[in-house]
Amino acid sequence: ATSRLLVNYQEPYRSQILDYLFKPNFGASLQILKVEIGGDAQSTDGTEPSHMHYENDENYFRGYEWWLMKEAKKRNPNIKLIGLPWAFPGWIGRGENWPYDYPDITAYYIVSWILGAKQYHDLDIDYVGIWNERAFSSKYIKLLRYTLDKHGLEQVRIIASDRLWEPISFVMLTDSELQGVVDVIGAHYPGTKTVQSAILTGKKLWSSEDYSTFNNDVGAGCWARILNQNYVNGNMTSTIAWNLVASYYEELPFGRCGLMTAQEPWSGHYKVESPIWITAHTTQFTQPGWSYLQVDGHLEGGGSFVALTDGLGNLSIIIETMSHNHSKCIRPPLPNFNVIPQRATFYLRGSFYMVETLQVWHSRLDFESGKSSLFQQLHPVKVWKGSFSLDLKVDEVYTLTTLKTGWKCGYPEPPPPQPFPSNYKDDFNIRNPPFSEAPNFADQTGVFEYFVNASDPGDHVFTLRQVVVQRPITWVSDADQTISVIGNFKWVNMTVTCDVYIEKPLDGGVFIAGRVDNGGIYVRRSKGIFFWVFADGTYRVTSDLAGKEILMKGLAGVRDNAWHTLTLNIQGNSASGLLNGYPLWENVTVSKPSNGWAALGTRSFEFAQFDNFHVE
Repeated sequence: ATSRLLVNYQEPYRSQILDYLFKPNFGASLQILKVEIGGDAQSTDGTEPSHMHYENDENYFRGYEWWLMKEAKKRNPNIKLIGLPWAFPGWIGRGENWPYDYPDITAYYIVSWILGAKQYHDLDIDYVGIWNERAFSSKYIKLLRYTLDKHGLEQVRIIASDRLWEPISFVMLTDSELQGVVDVIGAHYPGTKTVQSAILTGKKLWSSEDYSTFNNDVGAGCWARILNQNYVNGNMTSTIAWNLVASYYEELPFGRCGLMTAQEPWSGHYKVESPIWITAHTTQFTQPGWSYLQVDGHLEGGGSFVALTDGLGNLSIIIETMSHNHSKCIRPPLPNFNVIPQRATFYLRGSFYMVETLQVWHSRLDFESGKSSLFQQLHPVKVWKGSFSLDLKVDEVYTLTTLKTGWKCGYPEPPPPQPFPSNYKDDFNIRNPPFSEAPNFADQTGVFEYFVNASDPGDHVFTLRQVVVQRPITWVSDADQTISVIGNFKWVNMTVTCDVYIEKPLDGGVFIAGRVDNGGIYVRRSKGIFFWVFADGTYRVTSDLAGKEILMKGLAGVRDNAWHTLTLNIQGNSASGLLNGYPLWENVTVSKPSNGWAALGTRSFEFAQFDNFHVE
């Protein structure tokens, strides 16, 4: 759920951000895009909607991943696409929190997503994964291959298991059928190392999730080091950064752990961070299908180099000299090492002996002045009788290449940063919305979608509806309630108003909230000020999403299948609530948390509708 806010940017800024990420020879020139196959459940920074909320339901226009893949392909038709589920809708597990009891259903569900990508969006998915950072089932992987082939998807490759090198590698060595259907072994955060059993499989080895580091210059140093050393130390020929772009509220988990930052659609502000230009050192001068030359890429004074060729005479050499403290990734811990200034001499042999000059691109991460030099073209290097020398300082990246194509471009500065609007309204009155979700709402449990209420003759034809009615097969501990957050995490005093419609009789319920302090993988422990009304006619005020810490309760006379207006007013240490414009409760003392987002949601996984949301 990391691209959530990107879709809400106005043009031209949205296209500029996408160009910096995907346009060849422009910025990061990314070669592979991995998306979540939405599973209606929390996957780190929010929930992404499934293409099948319920067993008899299929919709290939939910969420923003279809759009993102199309925008990437529009810019680079050769970009590779991967789909991977983090979670699954509850019906797949038939009530169990496990996707492998009915492997034929799970395989059908995943293959449907791949077929839908082609049928509705003309997207060819190149690789599909199993279950992000969770257990794999050999039986399911074999059945997935069978189901793909049965639907004419022989070209879709399987990557497993998006966790550690073991046990997948070991099991493949002992199960020839599994060995035959897994094309790529993908490990997460391998620390540039692999294991013997993975090498023995003879499969492609990828770091299929890595980086995840705050995107300042240390993050850039981390990225520069692992892009090279994942191959030099671990024989990995692909490295995939989580995440593409930090387009989610920064106070959610792992804020700003993207290659660039675009978390303010309301202002248009975004920032091309240094990891973008570190990426360009590799991506602008290589392509999928190029081969790594099998040389020992360790430099004597510390640091590393890789060399790649297209097999047609082109050569690109990427060198990095990142020091320990300036290249720490978020995980795993980095053992100590030293890097010193050094003179390195390179010898070109075989067909490369004839190369006379190499183009030079250079970055230097400057941690003293903070004035880093990023992706600058220097004078070409002359190659004399197959050799050349370079004086390498610490914390530098060089690309030396026969290609003359590299380009550092740029757009004019985007607008300056602005906080989220302090007076914000949404009436959800949009007949053909471009996306299934209302702008800026960040679902943290459950899925909130635009809804057309055909049976309503009055003011509530177009609403926002919570649509997940069964607990999904979760990836982390989703809340038992549904919740979507919005606004500025630094807000203290606020008035939240919303029309609400409980659909579930007897024990249904909804809330509006302020000062909500948690989301993402920590959503279960969210605190704030929550104003609940229930179908049985009662109300509650609690200081937690779980509804355990009750500040006030009583009778409200609310019923299901009728519209009511809730207003929550929070000023300093005091809160009050109105129902349909009349005071229902007041002067409730609130202490913690002292600030947070506004939010709305439901008591359980139940249908409910919201309209005319307003926060001030």
